[in-house]
Amino acid sequence: MTATTATRAHARLRPLGAESARWSSGFWGGVHERTRDVTIPQIWSSLSDPAVSPGLANFRIAAGLEEGSHLGPPFMDGDFYKWLEAAIARLETDPDPELAARVEDLAGLIASVQREDGYLHTPTIISTRHQALRETQGPVEALADRFHFETYNLGHLITAGVKHYEVTGSTTLLDAAKKAAGFLEDLATNKPLELARSAICPSHYMAVVDLYRATGDERYLRLSEAFVRVRDDFQGGDDNQDRLPVREQTVVAGHAVRANYLYAGLADLVAETGDDELTAVLERLWQDVVDTKLYITGGAGALYDGASPDGSPWQDQISRVHQAYGRAYQLPHTTAHNESCANIGLILWGERMLSLTGDARYADVIEQVAFNSLLSSISLAGSEYLYTNPLRQVRDLPYPLRRPGDTAIHPTPPPPPSDERLRESYLSCFCCPPNIARTLARFHERAASLGDDGLYLHLYGGSSVDVTTDDGGRLALREDSDYPWSGELTFTVQDAAGPGTPLHLRIPGWSSGATLTVNGDEVAVSEPGTYTRVEREWREGDVIALALPMPVRVLRAHRLAEEATNQVAVRRGPVVYCLESTDLPGGVALEQAALRRGQGLTPVEAEVTGTRIVALETEIAVLPKPTDDALYDDLGEAEPSTAKTRLVPYFAWGNRGAGEMSVWLPLAW
Repeated sequence: MTATTATRAHARLRPLGAESARWSSGFWGGVHERTRDVTIPQIWSSLSDPAVSPGLANFRIAAGLEEGSHLGPPFMDGDFYKWLEAAIARLETDPDPELAARVEDLAGLIASVQREDGYLHTPTIISTRHQALRETQGPVEALADRFHFETYNLGHLITAGVKHYEVTGSTTLLDAAKKAAGFLEDLATNKPLELARSAICPSHYMAVVDLYRATGDERYLRLSEAFVRVRDDFQGGDDNQDRLPVREQTVVAGHAVRANYLYAGLADLVAETGDDELTAVLERLWQDVVDTKLYITGGAGALYDGASPDGSPWQDQISRVHQAYGRAYQLPHTTAHNESCANIGLILWGERMLSLTGDARYADVIEQVAFNSLLSSISLAGSEYLYTNPLRQVRDLPYPLRRPGDTAIHPTPPPPPSDERLRESYLSCFCCPPNIARTLARFHERAASLGDDGLYLHLYGGSSVDVTTDDGGRLALREDSDYPWSGELTFTVQDAAGPGTPLHLRIPGWSSGATLTVNGDEVAVSEPGTYTRVEREWREGDVIALALPMPVRVLRAHRLAEEATNQVAVRRGPVVYCLESTDLPGGVALEQAALRRGQGLTPVEAEVTGTRIVALETEIAVLPKPTDDALYDDLGEAEPSTAKTRLVPYFAWGNRGAGEMSVWLPLAW
């Protein structure tokens, strides 16, 4: 099997499709099965039920098949396309004739709604139909409001159309994607200001490069370049990363989803053009995030509402920025936003930088996000979702935290107390659940890549990989492991032919003391955060054994991360842990729990709502309980006591009902 595309001329690595890489067993194999059997069908049951979601109904109304008005947010079309992409990815890994027929029917429905000029936005289409029937005089103008998210929706339509064509060979949705790109091309040529102003959450950057790769038509690559020119000529703000031309940006600021999508799209462009200057910009911005703005869980976008950080010395020119990257080391815990889409956007950006450079530090961050903030955004059952991913949840907050919706499409009373902030099966702001679904449905694409110098294994957790190189070499590997609970990984050669294909195994940046053998013979291991190259004439039955010691690590934060002062977090391997009030003895509140310096944390087999995990058992210090709720109070002279408890993986928090939780805990000496 070969890589998915012959383009990416300036990238070191090429991604692998489902014919070459799968999660066939182990941890990620289980997540794949859950996504296939639960998540994708559950989201469809919501989108297709008008009592829950207007997702499907909006398209049927726009097509004249039903009566009604548009409901839901203006980006609902894009959310529908993201689910469609997830369903198409399922067809690639697990063919299903019934689902394939449904997807083709939906593709036809979408195409029937599209205007001849390629524009498709169901709120506008429905309003136009109503006006034609003289039922309303509502707005019918395209791009009338930048927060209508038209280009965002069209970007996801193009991405789904390309994937549908690649998997099924059908051109129904691909033709719609081409028409959508034609509409964007007309805007870039004739209405650049309208395009720049409306380029909110720029999924279309990635999308048109996907279309170029699928069709080979260079007009779509030129369109991607035009997007950058149009953006650079527009005087915007940090909310959409258009305050400065992209090559002048030195720090990441503003809306985290929009930032991560933009930089992912620019990395796609660089893979085709080899723009070294833009590569340096992206590397600089990536380091700004990783070094100063990334949560230990891989969460991105710390602030519910921020301001353009240092955007202007004049306060009247500093604008509010929603769900934003803040200043360096501004990483609150309880109010951490970390929208699930932003964390996914960081994976999209990271995998493109990994493809460009072959640098393992990008795979390290993808793994950090994946095992922590990505998986925390979905329940262990695979059917409920979080919009925000905080690092601490406490009782009786004197203010409500933003909650993205309810279980119906209509407004409900004010949100419940923050200690009831749980995952929900449907959110009225529904951007995250289908994004989670498509990311997990295509997660096999992050397992490995093929380069001119061999096969690279990026992520571990139950992969099967089968590649054929341009010179005729073939290498098929099966991973057997209990990763991330154990660092003992075995890769068995299932088949090999032709010239020996060099194998590159990632040595995670978190690791220390890794060892590697091939058929029992020791192989020198490179430094953590790099790939170890193994080159030989492979034979069926060869066994590569990689051992990654997983001691429990107690970590502290940078001195400027104020909310973590005198606190520590716990990580084992790639998995970050947290303490839930469910696991505290009766009468002990979360704020009383402190980790004792030097106290052991023992890995133990455990379950959370039927899902197997490895928990960490320990004895904590129980600090004296405050006497009242005064803003400031005397410390008191009571001595701390001790209690036994356990920490659970962060991704498993909140699955046992309402309660408190914290990743960071005080350190008791």
